[in-house]
Amino acid sequence: MTAPATVWMNQLSWVQYQALLQERQPPVLLPVGALEQHGPHLPLGTDGLLASAVAGDAAARVGGLVAPTLSYGYKSQPKCGGGQHFCGTTSVDAATLIGQVRDAVREFARHGVDKLALVNGHYENQWFLIEGIDLGLRDARAANPACALQVMRLEYWDFMTPDTLGHVFPEGFPGFALEHAAVLETSMMLHYHPALVRMDLLPDDGPADFPPYEIYPIRPEWVPPSGVLSSAKGSDAHKGRLLADEVTRRMAEAIATGFARGSAGTEAA
Repeated sequence: MTAPATVWMNQLSWVQYQALLQERQPPVLLPVGALEQHGPHLPLGTDGLLASAVAGDAAARVGGLVAPTLSYGYKSQPKCGGGQHFCGTTSVDAATLIGQVRDAVREFARHGVDKLALVNGHYENQWFLIEGIDLGLRDARAANPACALQVMRLEYWDFMTPDTLGHVFPEGFPGFALEHAAVLETSMMLHYHPALVRMDLLPDDGPADFPPYEIYPIRPEWVPPSGVLSSAKGSDAHKGRLLADEVTRRMAEAIATGFARGSAGTEAA
């Protein structure tokens, strides 16, 4: 079979997709994002756009496929996403996200996929992805006790090393939660989607100063008016490329080695 000209699953026919699974068993990467404000300078779809972009680059390195992005994430939280009070932020309940992931895992198992990697681009999604994966695998194994599917969950920012973060933040890294719509995301968007970034609209807000507790209903006044939790000044495409190259290289290594270890362990058992 001739190698497909694309890593994007939704650009293949079902016949091409089935043949790839039967002949090569490629890993399938499923990006998960959110529709959430990212300040005045970045698009609402930033989380999904970046998860999809790094998934595409990693898939190209490992001969994988990228499934269409799950684009609605769990509710935005003030300390890491600005909160639900911004116009355009469109979130789902935990049960909805869990159900989407559960169904996707079950369906990919039915296709015959044996390696599925969920690439998360939205901080708040993490625990609900775990539950969806667990329930989806339970369903798949109930339907087929011989199901060979393994699922990897990863947050792309975890593949950024201290050395690279030190280069990007010479005055000190503020932490991933406060980096919402700030230097990391803005630089990576400048690398992958420069036409969608408005550097002329960078706000002066931040860094946010949150207390060490939560109050419900939330206090919108805790969040900078722009929705940006830390300054995005200093962002540039060079930093974005540096981050993207490191993330996709290390993600590809994890996919290549992590699933192999799991297969060896299953066979040994």
